[in-house]
Amino acid sequence: MIDNIQNVSSLSLTRGLDDITSTNSTNSIAGSSQNAATEAMSFANVLGGMTADAMTSLKTAESKSFEGIKGTANTREVVDAVLQAEQSLQTAIAFRDKIVNAYLEITKMQM
Repeated sequence: MIDNIQNVSSLSLTRGLDDITSTNSTNSIAGSSQNAATEAMSFANVLGGMTADAMTSLKTAESKSFEGIKGTANTREVVDAVLQAEQSLQTAIAFRDKIVNAYLEITKMQM
């Protein structure tokens, strides 16, 4: 169910979330080069990393919920996972709103 969210993305940089996270880890290892440091701190990589973390949180909450339904997970574990996923989702929504507001402000500017 959560995997379908990745297919909805219209941004080409966030479609391959696995590539972004592997790029971040490779760039942090090769931190001696200035190009790698610039690439690791780019806006797209930061947003991609946050998206990957949010997706992981949502997947974990979903799997813990199913484990709770089966009776194999503790209620506390399920609640913690769902609350963490909710917090990640609220953060993603806040970022989306800020980005949309910034875009609208830019479009209102006179050139």
